[in-house]
Amino acid sequence: MKFAAFSQVCEQLEGMSGRLEMIDLIASILPSLSDEELPVFVRFVMGRVFPDWSPQKLGIGPNLLYEAIGYVAGRKKAEVVTEVNRTGDVGGAVEHLLATKSQTSFFVEPLTLCGVYADFTRIATTDGNRSQREKLRVIKGLLGNAGPLEGRYLSRLLLEELRIGVGEGNVRDAIAGASGVNPALVAHAHQALNDLGEVALLARTGEASLRDVHIAPFRPVKMMLAQQGTISGMVEEHGSVAVEYKYDGTRFQFHKVGEECRMYSRRLEEVTGAVPDVIEILCKATAHDVILDGEVIAVKDGRPRPFQFVLRRFRRKHEVEAAMEKIELVPNVFDILYLDGETLIDRPFSERRAVLETVLSEYVAPQWVSDETKNLESIYQEALDAGHEGVMVKTRGAGYTPGVRGKNWIKVKPAVDTIDLAVVGAEWGEGRRAHLFGSFLLACQDEGGDLFPIGKVATGLSDNDLAFIYQHLKDLVVAEKGKEIVLEPKVVFEVGYAEVQKSPNYESGYALRFPRFVRMRDDKSVDEVETVDRVAARYEQQLKSL
Repeated sequence: MKFAAFSQVCEQLEGMSGRLEMIDLIASILPSLSDEELPVFVRFVMGRVFPDWSPQKLGIGPNLLYEAIGYVAGRKKAEVVTEVNRTGDVGGAVEHLLATKSQTSFFVEPLTLCGVYADFTRIATTDGNRSQREKLRVIKGLLGNAGPLEGRYLSRLLLEELRIGVGEGNVRDAIAGASGVNPALVAHAHQALNDLGEVALLARTGEASLRDVHIAPFRPVKMMLAQQGTISGMVEEHGSVAVEYKYDGTRFQFHKVGEECRMYSRRLEEVTGAVPDVIEILCKATAHDVILDGEVIAVKDGRPRPFQFVLRRFRRKHEVEAAMEKIELVPNVFDILYLDGETLIDRPFSERRAVLETVLSEYVAPQWVSDETKNLESIYQEALDAGHEGVMVKTRGAGYTPGVRGKNWIKVKPAVDTIDLAVVGAEWGEGRRAHLFGSFLLACQDEGGDLFPIGKVATGLSDNDLAFIYQHLKDLVVAEKGKEIVLEPKVVFEVGYAEVQKSPNYESGYALRFPRFVRMRDDKSVDEVETVDRVAARYEQQLKSL
């Protein structure tokens, strides 16, 4: 498939508003692709380059892209920035610049889908002192061979932000429709394999292949997620439930085969080198090949320390031993997904818990099972008294659903509501904060992963917070107009609020009353932020409680 044809498909999808229309278009294209092209197309159309489990990252920031665009279009970098500011979209700016460039190369080599993927792989695997120069060379080559429309989507893919409204759900349904298989089997295979590109290939061979999928060690799967809820509501609906502490730490996935052990963060990034102490104690705690789900907390004198202490260890790449002496980490394991070659995610939680207790000698998170609300409420209070965030309440008969935020796990915390949102913009501060971003524009997402602003936050931020956040965001600036900044959406904030209100001022249709910064969630990716539908549900729940 020529990349020009892929770009035309993206342009069609970008102009569509109906979900079924999108699914039908994607489904009509999939059968025409070769086995080599199919997984690349599936990932690209969602704005992704590599499988979600893959450690490979492009690592291209806006500034490197601007430099390459300027070279190819015969413009100064400042002119590129001006055009991006004018359009508010890197893709649109590149399309215009390539359409108006003064010189045309006589040696243009048509781009193909697989050829672009090969160059992206080259970028991701380039490291060392000359890596930036080599990455720039490859990007220049790609843009030099691209037409204006190709440039629009090529540049967006380089930033892994395609912005055409195609989410995982659309692609899963398209794969099912194109292959004539049950959509539920596609969804289940995706949960285990964590790569819709590979799932699309399996779907071609029929439902038997989709049924025969297994979790594999050292290929992390997305973690099961929780909704907000109440203890009484869970007991009323399910009767006997399991209750565990909700830790103020960092989620992890631990993989072990023989003596080889690795650990992955909530964002599926490998953090083995940052936490050798945790790796060692978990490796010694079991003689089996396992994949475990849990949470690491920092402790001092037996009490948990705030979340930020854990992040300091997880981010650490140098002087790890010194950090180990300053910050003690303790793992709490609460689930098992794989044991000695067997995938366990379809087993009921009660069975998985029984297996976990037999294969792990230490560090199993405490759990209480009861159908008495009063008993469970007392455990909740004990959790708060011990310094934890609250409790998790889990149904005992449910399987493990990677990446799904369902009703089988709910979290119970004190009354102040918080919400995870993507940072999509900022404004320069004033006075002593004039050299830092002083407020931030936040957004939730729709089903397709498109982001819609829901409000700004400027309170709860200390000078140290602003300095720390600025260092993380300064290289993500896409456009700037006066005091307003457009940011590449890569960072998640947890924000507290008094209530959700309907609002015509923001594209989401909602706004937060009295938003307050709680923390930056380095452990979460943008595709985990709150959805518009869940914001609406929060709003409706407020009305019921009046």
